Amino acid sequence: MVDIGRDPRWGRVVEGAGEDPYLDTVMGLAQLRGFQGDDLAASDTMLATAKHFVGYGAVQAGRDYNSVYLPQILLRDVYLPPFHAMVDAGVAAVMPSLTTLNGVPATADRGLLTGILRKRWGFRGLIVSDYDAIPELQTHEVAATPADAVRLAFDAGVDIDLHSGLYLAQLPQLVRRGVVPMSRIDAAVRRVLDAKYRLGLFANPFRYDNAQRQKQVTLSPQHLALARKAARESMVLLRNVHHTLPLSRHLRIAVIGPLADARKAMLGQMSAEGEPQDVVPILDGIRRAVGDAVRVSYARGVGVTSDDLSGVPAAVRMAKAADVAVLVLGENQSLIGEGHSRSHIGLPGRQMELARAIVAIGKPVVVVLINGRPLTIPWLSTHVDAILDAWVPGDEAGPAVADLLFGTDDPSGKLPMTFPRDVGQVPIYYAHLETGRPYNPATRLTRHYTTHYVDVPNSPLYPFGYGLSYTSFAFGPVYLDSDRLRTGGTLHVSVRVSNTGKRRGAEVVQLYVHDEVASISPPVRLLKGFRRVSLNPGQSKTVRFTLVPADLAFYLGHGVVGTESGTYQVYVGGDSTTTDSAHFLFQEGTK
Repeated sequence: MVDIGRDPRWGRVVEGAGEDPYLDTVMGLAQLRGFQGDDLAASDTMLATAKHFVGYGAVQAGRDYNSVYLPQILLRDVYLPPFHAMVDAGVAAVMPSLTTLNGVPATADRGLLTGILRKRWGFRGLIVSDYDAIPELQTHEVAATPADAVRLAFDAGVDIDLHSGLYLAQLPQLVRRGVVPMSRIDAAVRRVLDAKYRLGLFANPFRYDNAQRQKQVTLSPQHLALARKAARESMVLLRNVHHTLPLSRHLRIAVIGPLADARKAMLGQMSAEGEPQDVVPILDGIRRAVGDAVRVSYARGVGVTSDDLSGVPAAVRMAKAADVAVLVLGENQSLIGEGHSRSHIGLPGRQMELARAIVAIGKPVVVVLINGRPLTIPWLSTHVDAILDAWVPGDEAGPAVADLLFGTDDPSGKLPMTFPRDVGQVPIYYAHLETGRPYNPATRLTRHYTTHYVDVPNSPLYPFGYGLSYTSFAFGPVYLDSDRLRTGGTLHVSVRVSNTGKRRGAEVVQLYVHDEVASISPPVRLLKGFRRVSLNPGQSKTVRFTLVPADLAFYLGHGVVGTESGTYQVYVGGDSTTTDSAHFLFQEGTK
């Protein structure tokens, strides 16, 4: 899934790579390589489908399946590029969105599927509808009958009807009536057969039905170790005052919260063959990490969505008897994923009352979040001692969380989406445009006539790219190997990064670019690269990036994407708010 997600109310942000097209593209290409490999006929590959083409993540009000309206500049610069990259990299199939785009259902949009995808980009693979998207053309009120729906979808370019059976029921009569040419049927069938041939299904139609292999690889030690590593490295440390984390293994620990002993919630909504009984819950991970010599007590306190507060007094008593409280709070599988949009994106149920009661005791409090979207948690961000966002950590949830809580490993994850202070700020993302009246809190006389809220700051709670470590990092000046980038040339950007703390750690160094003056108002900055660098205490490394003119390109209008001459600013740092920068000039047409 390479949908851009800039509205955390939308439940499916948990499935994508966040708000930024560059990040979405990099992550999508990595998944594509993992699925398809170098040879679809190999035993460890499968056909990949890029979805949902296009704009699904921009549903109005964050409500799943709602209408989508996107101006051409956003469509071309933000939502289309990840799909274009997938096509260029050889993705085997593309799935149109269930939604309308500017009034036209994507499943019936010939300009989108045939015009852009097939003709402009040269895509030769399969186009497969989303689940029942073809009969839903009647619900969209663009088709009067099932036959109309099939005609529209097939004419738009959809090769495969997922689930509904309408192609099977309606296409034969549409061919007999001359509405659909047989040559078009042949072309679609040829694409399907070609995919099956490339998968090796002609040679062995049962090649994926291997019970012995399934037994060997499912939950194998190697896969569990990778699951633990992936979960651990994706977690983001949002807050850590007074160096509360990592915890000593000799403290008495009260583990509290509705998700501390949860299993199914660790798998999320679309867990496929994942089984709750295979999950190591966070409570078990903590107990395994400290052993029998340390007292680890547990109280659920409240449910995820329940209004029942009867368990809070017991949780308070348990926290009073401990040295530190670990609160495991957030969302379960019923609140995230497809069809699970939320209008309120704070902690659900009565979890905040539980948190307030535990904080009032005065003991150190660590919050572990389980969530499939950015949450509005301003009170937690100023009242608890540490916050670790574990997202939806999977089978090895407990061991991965414990690795970070007790310092076996260092947190290094960064936020792929902006965390708002309040849902009223949504949609909020780092790559916004500057306004004619930007807000400056220092300018008292004119602040009433600038872009701002009267009841909350403009700034996010946590910005895109943000994430703390148990150590600290310093960035040197940003160096460019030239003050000019020319057509066909390259510009090398470098920065010296140092570990100034006392622990080994990893920093994700991020490169952003800003066009200072353009023919169309430019975003304040755009991510164009990132590198993960691991450093011992006192160690320094030079991190290098390369920029080419295509990195500066944007939609100029009238179907043209290009790069304009002018001055650009390069930012390098640990998140999207970094101020360390340098300037260069791009001169179009010069070499």
